[in-house]
Amino acid sequence: MTTDNDAELMEAGRKMFAGEWQFFWASPSIETLPPMHGVEVAFAGRSNVGKSSLINALTGRSTLARTSHTPGRTQELIFFEGPPSPDGDKETALRLVDMPGYGYASAPKAKIASWTSLIHKFLQGRANLARVYVLIDSRHGFKDVDMQVLTTLDKSAVSYQVVLTKCDQVKKSELEQTLLETAETLRKHPAAFPDLLVTSSRTGEGMGELRAAMVRLLRERTG
Repeated sequence: MTTDNDAELMEAGRKMFAGEWQFFWASPSIETLPPMHGVEVAFAGRSNVGKSSLINALTGRSTLARTSHTPGRTQELIFFEGPPSPDGDKETALRLVDMPGYGYASAPKAKIASWTSLIHKFLQGRANLARVYVLIDSRHGFKDVDMQVLTTLDKSAVSYQVVLTKCDQVKKSELEQTLLETAETLRKHPAAFPDLLVTSSRTGEGMGELRAAMVRLLRERTG
């Protein structure tokens, strides 16, 4: 059941993401991060989980974030900026951060280790990082490498929320089972936001709820 407040948040999210979103910055190392302005939300997940596709679906721009069938193509922290707030205050603007995929990638082990280090350092030291959305493939559920990232987030005291991707590619009964197992796992991680988001970048399912969650978060952070 959708409440009036939910409907208002979803409409605010639709308007925010209907604005102009663009590439802002790429950071191959922790030393090259952009200055901390506004509120940042980051997307983490295994290689090929669909981070770039999700960002494109959120913003309604099919080529904003680069997608590839080859895991590991995103090799830097990629920042995207949305439209300025109505009052022009940079501190109330939202940024999206596309993180390098962890786990398997078609790259040398030393390079993968470098990306992994970058991810962990970013999570531990970014004061304006409001939330990390941990993307989990609906077809597979949690893997060991995902659990390692949850542990890092727990230690970093970073708020995070799990987003199931590619929900259109699994049967309803299998998706329900994955939801139950995911919720059970998250009960052991108190830093995790309890509500699960279920999405499909192909069909657009769940995008309204994800946008609404970001509007709520932005309002909480900026008062």
